[in-house]
Amino acid sequence: MPSKLRHDLHSMVTSLALLFATTFLFGGCTTLGPDFVTPEVAEEETWLEENEDISSDSPEQAAWWSVFGDPVLDTLIEKAYAQNLPLQIAGLRIFEARARLGIATGLQYPQTQVAGGSVSVNGISENSPNFSPDFDSNFVNYQAGFDAVWEMDFWGRYQRGIESADSSLSATVADYDSALVSLTAEVARVYVNIRILEERLQISYENIVLQKESLNLATLRFTNGATTELDVQQATTNLADTRAQVPVLIRQLRQTKNALNILMGVPPAELSSILGEPASIPAAPDEIAAGIPAELLRRRPDVRQAEMQAASQSALIGVAVTDLYPRFALFGSIGLQTSDTGSSNAGDLLNADSISYSAGPVFSWNIFNYDRIKNNVRVQDARYQQTIVNYQNTVLTAYQEVEDALVGFVQAREESSIRAEGSQAARRSTELANIQYRQGSTSFQRVVDSERALVVQLDQWIRARGDISLNLIAMYKALGGGWELREGHNFISEKIRNDMEERTNWGDLLQLE
Repeated sequence: MPSKLRHDLHSMVTSLALLFATTFLFGGCTTLGPDFVTPEVAEEETWLEENEDISSDSPEQAAWWSVFGDPVLDTLIEKAYAQNLPLQIAGLRIFEARARLGIATGLQYPQTQVAGGSVSVNGISENSPNFSPDFDSNFVNYQAGFDAVWEMDFWGRYQRGIESADSSLSATVADYDSALVSLTAEVARVYVNIRILEERLQISYENIVLQKESLNLATLRFTNGATTELDVQQATTNLADTRAQVPVLIRQLRQTKNALNILMGVPPAELSSILGEPASIPAAPDEIAAGIPAELLRRRPDVRQAEMQAASQSALIGVAVTDLYPRFALFGSIGLQTSDTGSSNAGDLLNADSISYSAGPVFSWNIFNYDRIKNNVRVQDARYQQTIVNYQNTVLTAYQEVEDALVGFVQAREESSIRAEGSQAARRSTELANIQYRQGSTSFQRVVDSERALVVQLDQWIRARGDISLNLIAMYKALGGGWELREGHNFISEKIRNDMEERTNWGDLLQLE
């Protein structure tokens, strides 16, 4: 190797070493922008609704639906967890966020790394300034090389970007958990509604049988001349009103089952193989555990999500602030170049004399921006304040939802107890009215009134019993229960992961962490 070339290469290596040392000494020496602190919120010590059936013990959250002791419900939730499409979308967002974090992390390193080359045919105008006939006016240029630019993270711009992306990833995971909480609660709610509708439908059929007997009795007495046609028409009207409830309930039942199919990620279809025969409403346990309010902030995924969204936006303030300061970078370029002018030719491209290089520091500073940068900082700060308020509102909403569910549960039990008494009394009054009418000691209007009251009381009793279970489901949802179901499992199914890996090289991003 010629001595001049050795000297040039030595100088280049020395310069680059000095520049790299400068990068590590001064790069990332400060991080602009605020450091995130979890916003303060008012924490309650006890729930407003106090009842001997509600304990302050920490509730079992991982599989709260097991308190109903209903194997069908357990099966439905397992299928929905494995097949629900919106939940799969939420899982896919996690891998998108992982990839975005990878992009943010990669920006710490040389942002531009380009290898390239070209062959160009060039012609110089003989009328160009300072043209000399001694020059080759037509020549071919050959070159190949590598260019790199590394902006130093002097003000923590890229570090804040990583913080933002990492918090966004955590928020996306929390969003998945929140979707899973909603899914388990919705499957349970829809299933309970199916059982409520089945019981209401069964009671309607029983009332139809009872009212048919009353119609037959009124018809018999009218035929024998004991009463007028008015009794028959009243009985017919009463029966028709009860019969009209049947198609309404059948429609609601079918629509509710269709909703359950969609939750399980399948088209509307017959569910008898899973649901089995009509069954009673899942019964709530005698005592439930609601924990204490302070635990709520640690359990609810949507609270964690709101916190991580605020953390992500806080870091973006720092990213915006760095635009107010100069940006420092290192650039380097090394390559090979030759042409067909003079004694050179394409074969000289790999010769040592064809090496060319340049390297050094650069800086840029956007000084005339007409307050655009400052206003961008203000935009980011305003958005951050919005996330703080959103976090506080999410916490308040969480408290409200728990309190609403607790009072709903307690009062539904009270209502159910009262409705049970009313239903028993209505059934007995119907029996007495029919006996007295058969004996001719009362008018048929008493029979109609008692039968209508029976229909209402039985229907309201079923609704009240259903409300007990529905409010218990709402309480577990409000407490943030159910997301633990995904522990030990990937966020997407094996089939989806295989499909994605066949299309794209995902590295290890799709693996369970």
